[in-house]
Amino acid sequence: MTVEILQTSPLLASCEAALAERYTVHKLHEQDDKQGWLAQNGSRIRAHAGAGVQADLMDKLPNLEIIASFGVGYDSIDVAAARARNVRVTNTPDVLNDAVAELTIGLMIALARRIPQADRFVRQGKWMAGNYGLFSELTGKTVGILGLGRIGKEIAIRAQAMKMRVVYHGRRQQPAVPYVYYDNLENMARDSDWLVIIAPGGRNTDGIVSRQVLEALGPEGRLVNVARGTLIDEAAMVEMLASGRLGGAALDVFAEEPSVPEALLELDNVVLSPHQGSATHQTRDAMGALLVANLDAHFAGEPLLSAVV
Repeated sequence: MTVEILQTSPLLASCEAALAERYTVHKLHEQDDKQGWLAQNGSRIRAHAGAGVQADLMDKLPNLEIIASFGVGYDSIDVAAARARNVRVTNTPDVLNDAVAELTIGLMIALARRIPQADRFVRQGKWMAGNYGLFSELTGKTVGILGLGRIGKEIAIRAQAMKMRVVYHGRRQQPAVPYVYYDNLENMARDSDWLVIIAPGGRNTDGIVSRQVLEALGPEGRLVNVARGTLIDEAAMVEMLASGRLGGAALDVFAEEPSVPEALLELDNVVLSPHQGSATHQTRDAMGALLVANLDAHFAGEPLLSAVV
């Protein structure tokens, strides 16, 4: 008999096809009576494919062995509950580093040169009445990176290619990297022209980019968030962008997605993106393949490729 696994939300088509070839897949999100289905069938489930797994769901899956998450972030999984139940957790790191780093630099250029606004300027026929204006560039600026992990390092390399100075803040200094370390985020923001957020989400980082950090970044500073919306005091950020006390923001993530604060939609010093950091065919296919490979390794009794727990 094949291993029975559970999905609680849709996955990439190529990932779903690969899972269906190997396993018996049950899609809870397609069940009318989800709780009834779990009560009747939960004991047969040995794996979960995807994210969004909390302790209450684990309780309904008494024979769960592994949660294979689709994504590098795993803040939507109760890792402590999984560990307590001896349930393995995997994610999909590395394969999305380049895509997220590329989007980050793209957002920075778009914000510095007001590219989305320039596109509207041309489309609306305003160029006929006069030139667009002068804005900023990345060359010679200092970028402070919050979270110098795998993706943060790729962003740093690309920022250096743009002739930027790189500094960083994290839980600890990394002696092997050639960038200046700040042990205080507010101080780094004060010394930076750009603040790029690429730290993990979760309780430990909620609101880490506080009003004080935003004030330190100041009216000439620009913020880029490609991590989680919860890392920023979003209300303070919106207020300061509107008043000019924060220079600009390029945002791929928000606190209550897909809802975006309405005030941001009217601001010209903001570039908005629909959480598409890893959203390329190449990267998403690789993420799906790694999810499946982790499940295959687990059920073959082999080491996991990218274990969280």
